[in-house]
This record gives sequence, structure tokens and C-alpha cells, in this order.
Amino acid sequence: MTNIVILVGNLGADPELRSTTGGTDVATLSLGTGRPKRDSEGKTYKDASGFTAKDTEWHRIICFNGLGRIIAQHAVKGMLVSVRGRLHYTRWTDRDGVERYGCEVIADDVQFLSRPRQDNGDGGSEPQPDFDEDVPY
Repeated sequence: MTNIVILVGNLGADPELRSTTGGTDVATLSLGTGRPKRDSEGKTYKDASGFTAKDTEWHRIICFNGLGRIIAQHAVKGMLVSVRGRLHYTRWTDRDGVERYGCEVIADDVQFLSRPRQDNGDGGSEPQPDFDEDVPY
């Protein structure tokens, strides 16, 4: 049996990097993927301008150690990336005693499909938008 996930989408925020008390670096990403929106009959839904409407799904991606440091250093909100990893389900009890469940992708590999951040001359950095957001499915 194999647990493999491959996702391609845009980062919804800049990665967050933290370190555990044991010294493991952990980067967390929010990845948005899209799929065509369907009407009640299962047909692709078109918006008022005739374009195919899309539903966005958000995925929590976890990157450890070297991969996490590279992602935190070079990735920015809006970048198009490909993630290969595995699904991991979690269960915990919140502060109110309610049992909660979650799902995340533990990344084995992340590929940048748009350019990583580059210095724009004023000390800040911007992603380089060289991809088409309306990728066909």
C-alpha cells in the first residue's frame, strides 16, 4: 500500500518557519488548488463573463528541516508550486475539551513552478509572476 499525494497550486501566504524544542525546523504552507465548479446537474458552471468558475480547496503542507528552511527562504505568497508527499491525519483535544481532527500533507519534495523571491532593489522582495493562473484542468 502506498500513501502518495501530488498537488499543484498557489501559496496562500508566506511560509511560516519554526523550530521544535528538539531542534527540528518545521515550515508550514497553505496551498490553494482549484477545480471547476459544477451546477446541480453536474455540468461545469460558467460565471457571468463566460469563464469557468472554480472552487478553491486549501491544503496544509508541512516541510521538515532542510526542505523547510529552503521553502521559508525562497517561497512567497502567490507562487505556483508542486508538492509531493503523504497524507497525515491528526487528532487532538482543544482547550475546551472538544476532540478535533485534521489532515495535512507531509512534503517529501516541493518544486517551484514560478520564480522564487528576488530582491526588488528596495530591501523588499516580490514573487515573479510568470505563470498563467487559469491553468486548464
